[in-house]
Amino acid sequence: MAHNKERALEVVEFLQLLKLTDDFFGQPFVLMDWQHEIIWDVYGTVNDKGYRQYNYAYLEIPKKNAKTTTIAGLAVYHLTCDDAEGQIYCCAADRQQATLVYKAARSMIEQDESLSEFLKITDSRKEILNMETGTVLKVLSAEAYSKHGINPTVVIFDELHAQPNRDLWDVMTFGAGAARKEPLWWVITTAGDDPDRHSIGWEQHEYARRIRDGEIHDPSWYVKIFGAPDDADIYDEQIWYMANPSLGKTIDIDVIRKEALTARNNEAAEKLFRWLRLNQWVSLKKIGWQPLSLWDSTEGKWSLADLVGKKCYVGVDLSSTTDITAACYLFPPQDGIDDWRAIFDAWIPEDNMKQRVKKDHVPYDRWVDKKFLHATPGDVVDYEFVESKLVAASKQYNLKLLGVDPWNSRMLSQNLLKREIDVVEIPQDMKNMSPSMKTIERFMKSKFLTHEKNPLARWCFGNVVVAVDGNENVKPMKNKSHERIDLTVAMINAMATAMLEVNVDSIYDDRGIRVL
Repeated sequence: MAHNKERALEVVEFLQLLKLTDDFFGQPFVLMDWQHEIIWDVYGTVNDKGYRQYNYAYLEIPKKNAKTTTIAGLAVYHLTCDDAEGQIYCCAADRQQATLVYKAARSMIEQDESLSEFLKITDSRKEILNMETGTVLKVLSAEAYSKHGINPTVVIFDELHAQPNRDLWDVMTFGAGAARKEPLWWVITTAGDDPDRHSIGWEQHEYARRIRDGEIHDPSWYVKIFGAPDDADIYDEQIWYMANPSLGKTIDIDVIRKEALTARNNEAAEKLFRWLRLNQWVSLKKIGWQPLSLWDSTEGKWSLADLVGKKCYVGVDLSSTTDITAACYLFPPQDGIDDWRAIFDAWIPEDNMKQRVKKDHVPYDRWVDKKFLHATPGDVVDYEFVESKLVAASKQYNLKLLGVDPWNSRMLSQNLLKREIDVVEIPQDMKNMSPSMKTIERFMKSKFLTHEKNPLARWCFGNVVVAVDGNENVKPMKNKSHERIDLTVAMINAMATAMLEVNVDSIYDDRGIRVL
């Protein structure tokens, strides 16, 4: 890997001949330090053949830091300076977003008389054509695109986190540009509101972060992520400058101070402040029970093999046609185990799974492939599969008691009793569920309850909305939760079942509290 100063200078000098747009319309495009560094690295780093080393340039940066201006200037550079017959695509979740880079590029061209002579702008098609070389810039969105004839030299993904699915990303990256000498994909995005962590934006963020942190090596990727660490003091002004490299130039510090003051006094405003100003991936999903950060901090470091033969209590949540049937195996502290541990099983009808994946944008199929979810034949969950798995679990673990929602469970309960599995009903009301939920909350916050790594269980935990009465009793509300919560309900039933036999306060007192 080497650096070609002339190649980097060509881009730097070209951009500084342009004029800015929007609030800075007509002013010269003077590169800020962070812009200069990124462009110098991406365009100047070359391989042994003299071609650009980086095929992917990933820039994650908060809003109002001139990311659109940066990428629009680079789009004009490629339009003007690339070899003949280049194809440049501006991609975004919707046409309005995809048009932002196009409009900024158009404004820069219209302010430059020499560029206007050979760059033809066609607003009706959102297209700019270099009439001398045939290189063209086009706008694509996830709403409407065609993969036919795509052979890009440059692809710009603006706000990748907002993509509704991975289709456009896959079309524009898999095999695209294979015939080009120096294809380049620019991903310029802010952090996303993706509590479930199954979007293409999160997937690429994690890939880029792992490259940045040295966890993986991919010499074709250049990564620059601006943002505040999750554990940072969000009211420290030095953190603001670290997350916002354009602070003081495109963003007024007094604006950030006012927003921070509002954030101190309002939970919703704090989440927005973390997301839009500090570029943290936070959940804006309204949940009524516990934050996903609590789930993430209580992922167990133990092995499933440690649980074989151990005493456990099982909670089951049976489904209707569209729900997930779930089971939680809850292991109390015992010989070889010094905390409560939870693992899960789940089942879904196979017939409508693909339709639900497409409609709900939830990766049930991926969870099935990874064995976090089991698809049973037909359009409802086949309880014979559930019964078979519970019987197998009773042989693998020392299953003391199994608790079920009384709804639609009589046949399953009778069959399990015949297999010598003790079954108890857990009514789904505040009297029976609130003590369990409060115990789970207390134990998780002190790291006295941990769980296996399970993205389906994590998703359900993040979906829970609760009802609260005048005595601060709580229960989960399936009809108020916008997505499935079945694995969490199974865990609540499991703890309620365990509490019929186990003095949880006695175990808790003996073990002591671990403070987060």
